[in-house]
Amino acid sequence: MGGAHSHSHSHDLPDVEVGLVSRFFLLTALALVALATIIGLFVLWPGDGEKPTPPQYAADGTTFPVGKVVSVSEPCPVIVADPNAPPGSGEDFPEHCNELTAQVGKDRVVIQVPPYVAKSGLQKGDEVKLARIAGVDGAEPSWGWVGTQRNAPLGLLLVAFVLVTLVVARLRGLMALVGLVFAGFVVAKFMLPGLLEGGSGIGIALVGSSVIMFVVLYLTHGLSVRTSTALAGTLFGIAIITAIGMWGVHAARLSGVSDDTNEYLMLYAPDLNYQGLLTSAVIIAGLGVLNDVTITQSSAVWELRAAAPEMTRLQLFISGMRIGRDHIASTIYTIVFAYAGTALAVLMLLSLYERPLLDTLPDENIAAEIMRTLASAIGLVLAVPATTAIAALTVNGPRKVVTGQ
Repeated sequence: MGGAHSHSHSHDLPDVEVGLVSRFFLLTALALVALATIIGLFVLWPGDGEKPTPPQYAADGTTFPVGKVVSVSEPCPVIVADPNAPPGSGEDFPEHCNELTAQVGKDRVVIQVPPYVAKSGLQKGDEVKLARIAGVDGAEPSWGWVGTQRNAPLGLLLVAFVLVTLVVARLRGLMALVGLVFAGFVVAKFMLPGLLEGGSGIGIALVGSSVIMFVVLYLTHGLSVRTSTALAGTLFGIAIITAIGMWGVHAARLSGVSDDTNEYLMLYAPDLNYQGLLTSAVIIAGLGVLNDVTITQSSAVWELRAAAPEMTRLQLFISGMRIGRDHIASTIYTIVFAYAGTALAVLMLLSLYERPLLDTLPDENIAAEIMRTLASAIGLVLAVPATTAIAALTVNGPRKVVTGQ
C-alpha cells in the first residue's frame, strides 16, 4: 500500500490518502484545460481588433466641479392628467419645486434636478457633482446635474467589508480578497476589451472564467488535490451552463438587447454579437455559486473519508450527496432571491399592471433573466454530483480500521 497512494494537505483539513492513479488522471485533465486556457488567452487577448468609437460624454469646454448643497426644494407632485378635462383646467406645478441650490467656489447656482434627487434626502453641506457648460460667444455658463458624491459612505463600506473579512476569515479571507482583485483585473483588462473588439463572447467568457477559477481556487484554498477536485467540478458546471446558455439564447430567440443600457450600447457598437454577449453573461453569472458548492462538496468528501476510512466510494458518494442536497436547496434560493432583489422594480411594475406571469415571458428582459437564472441553477445542481463523484474517486479506497487489542 505504501506506493499506491499519496497524501493531500490543505490548511486545517484532515490528512487523507489519495490514489496515485486517480490523482494522475485528475491533474492531467486539469493541466490540459490550463494549457487550452493559456492558448485561449494568447489568441483572444484584445489589442488587434477595432474598438467601437466611444461616445462623447460632454460638450467641449464642459467641466465637472464639486459643490456643497445649500438647500433642496420640495419635490414636484406627480400629476396625472385627466383625458376628459377641458383644456387649461389642469393643475399647475408649484413654483421652485425640484430645485437644488449649491455653492461652487464663489458661485451659488440653482439648478433643476430629477424628482428622485429631491426625494433622496440631500441635506445642507452634502457634496454634489455638477456640470458647468461653457457659454458661447461670451455668454454666461449654464449648469446641470451630474450626481451625488458618494465616495465617503461607499469607501466606509469597503473598509468595513475588508476588515470584517480579515478578522473572521484571517489568511483565507486575505487570499479571497486578493483573488477578487485578480478576477476584477481579468474582467477589466481581458474580457471587457475583448468583447468590445467583437471577439467571441462565448470564447472570451470561457477563457476568462477558467483563468479566474484556476487562480482564485488555488490561491484561496491552497494547492491540493482537494482543491483540484473542486476546480474540476467547477469547470464541469461552467461547461453545463455554457451549453444550456447557448441553447436557451437561440431556442428562445433572445436578441441580447433587453434594456435601455443594451440599446444605448447598440447605438455605438451595432456590429457586436449581442446573443454571444448574453451567453457570456450567463456564464459569468454562474461563477460565484459554482465555486461555493464545489469546494464545499470536495471538503465534505475529505472529511467523510477521514472520519470513516472503511466506507466504500459509493457510500462516500451517497453520504456526500446528502450534504450536497441541502446545499443545493439553499443555493437555489440564493440565486432566485438575488434576481428578485435586483429586479424588484420590474416585478413591482408587472404586479401593478396585473399581468399574468405567462404573459410576461415574451418580454425579452424577463425571458433573458429567467433563462440566465435557470441555466445557472441547472449547472449548479449538476456540479454537485459531479464534484462529489470526482472527490470520491480521487481519495483512496476503503481500508479496514485496526482496533486496539
